[in-house]
Amino acid sequence: MSRPELRLVLAISLDGRLAPAEGGAAQIGGRGDRQVLEEALAWADAVLLGAQTLRLHGSTCLIHRPELLEQRRAAGRRLQPLAIVVSRSGAIPAELPFFRQPLRRGLLLLATPSPPEADQAPPGFDHRWGCANWGDALAALQAAGVERLGVLGGASLAASLLAENLVDELQLTLCPRLLGGPHSWLPASAGVDLASQGGWHLREQRALEGEELLLRYRRS
Repeated sequence: MSRPELRLVLAISLDGRLAPAEGGAAQIGGRGDRQVLEEALAWADAVLLGAQTLRLHGSTCLIHRPELLEQRRAAGRRLQPLAIVVSRSGAIPAELPFFRQPLRRGLLLLATPSPPEADQAPPGFDHRWGCANWGDALAALQAAGVERLGVLGGASLAASLLAENLVDELQLTLCPRLLGGPHSWLPASAGVDLASQGGWHLREQRALEGEELLLRYRRS
């Protein structure tokens, strides 16, 4: 594969929503979702999260389960995957708890034309990439050693990757709630050509704690 493998990891309601109708930070998943989310983090070399999602939540997810941390340690990997914030402006509030979390941080400036290069990452970040498109961005991440990339949202970030047929796997936790409202995980306004997506094959289904259900699909 000439780019990292991408796995989109989301918790969604029964009606396919990421957040309540009034918006704000999504807190849909329960303990079952947390379990499989940490498994996805343990799989990943790095994770992508949108700048607006980070602003709403203030921090990203960490691996806490001892057996997953030990697996990464035994494999010679860092305990937490690299957390890469995707932004067009680079305006990330420095007071967010994210900057105090025990992990490495990267900033991916995705804009056309490509943002000017900098000699070093901005304060709070360990790495910085400026790219004009997803093709260049994923090539740069792979060159930096990222082979497995988790995508943690939000919807705009997910849609931009799906629009270019770059998502290889969907990991969806179906949560027993109905939320209504406009915040679908793949909104109609995203402009994704669904006909180009092809089929998806079920790789795993698992009943989770709290009446949640893991569904993991691989693109054909």
